[in-house]
Amino acid sequence: MTILLEKKYIPLANYFSSATNPSIRLSFNEIEKIMGQQLPNAAYLNKSWWKKTKAPAKHFHAWIDAGYLVSDVEPNRYVVFERIDLSNGGGNGGADVDEDILLIRTAEHGDASSLVTLQKTVEAESDFMLYGKDERIQSTQRVRKQIIEWKKNGNSTIFIAILNGEHVGYLMVIGNAAQRAAHRAAIVLGIQENARGKGIASSLLQRAEEWSIAKGVTRLELTVVVENTPAISLYEKAGYEREGVRKKSLIIEGQPHDEFYMAKFLD
Repeated sequence: MTILLEKKYIPLANYFSSATNPSIRLSFNEIEKIMGQQLPNAAYLNKSWWKKTKAPAKHFHAWIDAGYLVSDVEPNRYVVFERIDLSNGGGNGGADVDEDILLIRTAEHGDASSLVTLQKTVEAESDFMLYGKDERIQSTQRVRKQIIEWKKNGNSTIFIAILNGEHVGYLMVIGNAAQRAAHRAAIVLGIQENARGKGIASSLLQRAEEWSIAKGVTRLELTVVVENTPAISLYEKAGYEREGVRKKSLIIEGQPHDEFYMAKFLD
């Protein structure tokens, strides 16, 4: 983009730049989930904030530069964006078909509350996460503090997958402060059940690899329950290899389960 956007609007610009739908309706909450931050008060109070198309305002470039104009605003509820020229949309060939819009970005401290909810949902739906349903005690304040600390330290991060304005998946890259282990990091991946099978996990893994390479991390590692065949297949397809078995490492519903150690070298 030729216009310098405020940092908080860049995720919104990335969201629209990946869209091909002729019309996109987003609630205010969904827009803030995409951004990872709150909208300014003016966005809630004035329809005109959304209709601006001239300087000195710049926020509108987040959607206009991707070919969208605001056609309708219901204050504090939703905004409707319409594509200006479908012939430039590519993707859907101008057909009136809604397609999923996926955005993956690093977590901001404003994502803490949503991330807590997302983790609880994923853990409630899965039989193979470390924590079971309603077992994790996690506060928004604690997660917010973790996000801030990880950004400051620079050796760990969290990626959030946003599908059609909703947070549906996450991937944590947990690095090491010790110099001897600074070249490796562990990953933890979680996807909501209703968002599986859309390539989101693979996209998260790819972003994690890109981030890791930029940070000088050359080894990514994880553990996965041996009965979790879909996850094992995903990781092996992404280039991870089994390195061993951690026997009886988890007790799930009173029964011991083994885990595979898996890793991928990035150099």
